[in-house]
Amino acid sequence: MRKTLRVAAYAICVRDGQILLARWLKDGRPEWTLPGGGMEHGEDLHDTVLREVEEETGYRVEVSGLLGVCSRRLPVRRRFGRTVDHHGVGLVYEVRVTGGELRYEVGGSTDMAQWHDLDAVPALNRVRLVDQGLALWRERPVTGRPGGQESYPGR
Repeated sequence: MRKTLRVAAYAICVRDGQILLARWLKDGRPEWTLPGGGMEHGEDLHDTVLREVEEETGYRVEVSGLLGVCSRRLPVRRRFGRTVDHHGVGLVYEVRVTGGELRYEVGGSTDMAQWHDLDAVPALNRVRLVDQGLALWRERPVTGRPGGQESYPGR
């Protein structure tokens, strides 16, 4: 079986009781996720999260900390019915907005960005990465791993 690896960086941006999320289209079905995405070859993950947040939300951000790492391995169906053994590794950074204006990504993997009240997150149609990122943000585990949760959902 073919093996694939995806390394990504994601942002937790919380201010005034709200979290910044991006809406990702999975098979035409929208789900909220953390702003972020895949590292380009030769790119530093710190730079990846800065680039991805700006692409998906319009905001320029600065990193205030590395919260942790989420990892998951799962079979993924590709074109022509082939299945690959996929391993996703995602670093989750805490960031704060330093400039820019909220806008939607055009032609990318997300179609909008929005601030959501933290207490409204459980009612959102979201990927598990949102819950894992919030767990890292709240708990700040010394291991850098969300407590009691399976890792990275592969977005």
